[in-house]
Amino acid sequence: MSTILTPDAPHPEEFRDATAAVDRLTELYHSATQFLRDGFAKAMQSSAPEARIRAFYPEVRFRTSSYAQVDTRLSFGHVSSPGSFSATITRPDLFRNYLIQQIGLLIENHDQPVIIGPSTTPIPVHFAMGGDNAMNVPQEGAAEFTLRDVFDVPDLSTTNDDIVNGTFVPEDDIRPLAPFTAQRVDYSLARLSHYTATDAEHFQAHVLFTNYQFYVTEFEQYARAMLRDPESGYTSFVSTGNAEISDPDAPLPETLKTPQMPTYHLKRADGSGITLVNIGVGPSNAKTATDHIAVLRPHAWLMVGHCAGLRNTQALGDFVLAHGYLREDHVLDDDLPVWVPIPALAEIQIALEQSVAQVTQLEGYELKRIMRTGTVATIDNRNWELRDQSGPVQRLSQSRAIALDMESATIAANGYRFRVPYGTLLCVSDKPLHGELKLPGMASDFYKTQVARHLMIGIRAMELLRRMPLERIHSRKLRSFDETAFL
Repeated sequence: MSTILTPDAPHPEEFRDATAAVDRLTELYHSATQFLRDGFAKAMQSSAPEARIRAFYPEVRFRTSSYAQVDTRLSFGHVSSPGSFSATITRPDLFRNYLIQQIGLLIENHDQPVIIGPSTTPIPVHFAMGGDNAMNVPQEGAAEFTLRDVFDVPDLSTTNDDIVNGTFVPEDDIRPLAPFTAQRVDYSLARLSHYTATDAEHFQAHVLFTNYQFYVTEFEQYARAMLRDPESGYTSFVSTGNAEISDPDAPLPETLKTPQMPTYHLKRADGSGITLVNIGVGPSNAKTATDHIAVLRPHAWLMVGHCAGLRNTQALGDFVLAHGYLREDHVLDDDLPVWVPIPALAEIQIALEQSVAQVTQLEGYELKRIMRTGTVATIDNRNWELRDQSGPVQRLSQSRAIALDMESATIAANGYRFRVPYGTLLCVSDKPLHGELKLPGMASDFYKTQVARHLMIGIRAMELLRRMPLERIHSRKLRSFDETAFL
C-alpha cells in the first residue's frame, strides 16, 4: 500500500513545565491510539482498507550543550554529557506521576526545556487495543485481510533490553533518555496481565516475591486487618481477576482458572503499597516476572521464600539474609554475565535486619540464633540431590553458601540489571545435606509456625523502605557511568 493514513498531530513543542509536558504526551497518545482503534473497528466491520493505517508513539526529546552542575549524590534526573536524547512513551496515564517527576528533574537540573512531539516509531495495533476487552485483535489469518498489510504489528527490533543491558547503539547520535522503549513497555504490560491475572494499574511500588501459595493466605489476612484500620493508609486489596475490595469483610470471588503467577495488591492512594507475586518454583518464572514488572519502575523488590539450609548449625525456620549470590540458575547468562558481581544494597539489608529484629523481638548478638547472613546459591535443578553430589557440594562449600534455592539470585540479578533495588530474606524449610528432607508432616508444622512471621518481616521491611527518600533507595550503586536520565 502506497497511501498511509495517520492522525493529525501538533508540531513538536518545547516545555519547561513537566506537568504540561505530560499533558501533551497524554494528548498525543490518546489521539494516536483512538485513531488506530477507530480504523481497526472499521476494518473489521467492512472490507480491508485501501490505505495503511498508522499512528506513532509520542516522544520526549532533550538537548543540552553543556555538562550539568548537579548534586553529585543523585543517581538519576540528569544526563551525563552534552548531546541529544530521546525516549518513546506509552501509557502516559499509567506513568503520569513517574513522568512528571523524571521530566521535572531533567528540566530543573539542566535548566533546559524538553521537546514533546510524535516519534517515528509506529504503535502496534495490538498494543493500541490494550485494556479494551470489547475489541480483540485476531490472530494472523482470522481476519479477511492480512493484518500486517494494513496495521503495524509488534517489532522485535524495538522490543528488547539493549538499553538496560548496555549494548544499545544509538542512531544519529541520539542517546536514550529512558531504560525502556515504548514497545518494550507495552509488551511487558500485556504479559503482566496474562501471567498475573491483574492489570498493571494495580501494581504497587514495593513488590514481594514468594515461591509458596501459603504466603498468599497470610497476605490476604494482613490486608483485611489493614483495611479495618483507618490509620493504616491502605485503601483496597486486589486479587486475581482484578477483584478489588475496600470493605475488609467483603468476599473475594473464587478464581476459576489460576494464573501462572497469582498476584495480589495491597494498595495505597499514591501507589506506594505492597504487591505480592507468587512466582512458584524455578528461575525461569523468576526471570519472567521481573522482566515485566521492571517496566513499572518499582522502588524495591524482595524475595521472601523458602530455601534449603546448608549448615548443620541451622534449624528449620531460621532466616537467611543474602549478602551474596552464587548464580547457577543460567537464565540470565546472556543478559548479565556471571562475572558481574551482584552487590548487597546497604539500604535493603538494614531494612530487612531491622524488620527481623522488630518481628522476632531479638537484637544484636541474640539475633544470630535465628538468622545468618551469607551467600545464597540459586540453581536450575530442583532435584540436584539425586545426582552425584561431589561437584555441587564442593562448589557450595567453596562459595561459603549457607542456603540454596531456585529464585533468589535470579531476582537479585535482574534487579541489578534493571536498576531496581533488591534483597533476599529466606526461611530454612529443609536441610538435605544433613538428612532433614522436606516431608509432608514436617512441612505442615513448619508452615503453620513460620509463614506469618516471615511474611510480616517482608512487609515491615517494605514499610521501612517506603519512608526513605527515593534518591536514597535508588542509589548510585545501581547506575553505570553512561546512564539514562530517567530512573
